[in-house]
Amino acid sequence: MKYYNNILETIGNTPLVKINRITKDIKGTILAKVETTNPGNSVKDRMAVKMVEDAEAAGLIKPGATIIEGTSGNTGMGLALACIAKGYKLICVLNDKQSKEKMDILRAVGAEVVVCPTAVEPEDPRSYYSVSRRLAEETPNSWYVNQYDNLSNRQAHYESTGPEIWEQTEGKITHFVVGVGTGGTISGVGKYLKEKNPNIKIWGIDTYGSVFKKYHETGIFDHNEIYPYITEGIGEDILPKNVDFDVIDHFEKVTDKDAANYTRRLAREEGIFVGNSAGSAIKGVLQMADHLKEDDVVVVLFHDHGSRYVGKIFNDDWMRERGFLEENRKNAKDLIVNHMDEPLVTLGTEELVSHAVAKMRKYNISQIPVVKEEQFVGMVDEKTLINQLVENPEFKDELVGSIMAPPLPIVPAGLSTKELSKLICKDVPAAIVDLGNGKYHIVTRHDLIAAIA
Repeated sequence: MKYYNNILETIGNTPLVKINRITKDIKGTILAKVETTNPGNSVKDRMAVKMVEDAEAAGLIKPGATIIEGTSGNTGMGLALACIAKGYKLICVLNDKQSKEKMDILRAVGAEVVVCPTAVEPEDPRSYYSVSRRLAEETPNSWYVNQYDNLSNRQAHYESTGPEIWEQTEGKITHFVVGVGTGGTISGVGKYLKEKNPNIKIWGIDTYGSVFKKYHETGIFDHNEIYPYITEGIGEDILPKNVDFDVIDHFEKVTDKDAANYTRRLAREEGIFVGNSAGSAIKGVLQMADHLKEDDVVVVLFHDHGSRYVGKIFNDDWMRERGFLEENRKNAKDLIVNHMDEPLVTLGTEELVSHAVAKMRKYNISQIPVVKEEQFVGMVDEKTLINQLVENPEFKDELVGSIMAPPLPIVPAGLSTKELSKLICKDVPAAIVDLGNGKYHIVTRHDLIAAIA
């Protein structure tokens, strides 16, 4: 009989799959190392088990121990499998930008999940770095994994992922491309491949809001580079010890929007249902296409499975709310289709300025058309109201009709986006779209920017 003794023995030997449609216009052979066939559906299974087994060998984990780790979800899943097989408890600390699916999956395999805010400094006691360390200090018989600085992380990829890629490509690989988070994958694989052939290029994919690219190029850790971003699993606001910058030849930044859309394209055009960082990685290859030649063999590692992002990047409403959805918006009606069912908020000329302020707060809007006898006769906007109220608090009791600006232009529903952009400018923040049959709606500067960004 052929069988495995436990689920951990099924980790590794993941397939290489040729990318065909998305990369058809660039030179070279582009191959995806699809890590979703690991039992925990991600590349992190490899290093999770390695870190646990190395800690056991060093006497750091004792029977009945609790393992504690800060994770974006995938390392947590790998640790959960190890804990199940070895009889340990697991506490996973995640930040709140991680998908609900990741949290639910961790709970499904028995992990306790603690959620921390994203938009705080690493040293902040609320950060998932700090909370992980504190829980490890407070929990008896516990071991803090610290995947960022635990060098068993990158050693796992030196021992398994790198050799697999070398063997599968018969040593023909010329470029290795992967998103960088803890740095274990790129550093371990990169070290192995460069030992085999120092001419192999190692490209790291970074995201805007992360420090890696600038630090690699200048040696400067720039706090101004750090800001919240959406892409999960890559980029950092710290410098993990696992990142071996000497192994990496280049960092390429990819936007959140491109990461999301190219992840969706991988599913629809290649049939590869993978996570957010895979979209970043394949877009990074496209951005670097000018550096590739016909005989190049590029291996792009896809970290995890798309099922962990169903409520996010594979959800049209989530994508649309962030302006990520690539929709063909040709005219004025297209720009308001997402909120066309909402009522048009208006003011009467006899209402007070205080009423205008209340409506802006209630509906979270910046400008309101003013009507009289069912005709648009003016407009008020938040900038004007704020300036006036700061100068004169009594301004709130003025009639809207006495302080309103000229009415917004009325445009036909079929007016092209290009022509509409000529109307909406610094002095004209919005326009009224005539939908016919006496129905109107407002299209704002924000709607226009979301359509063309």
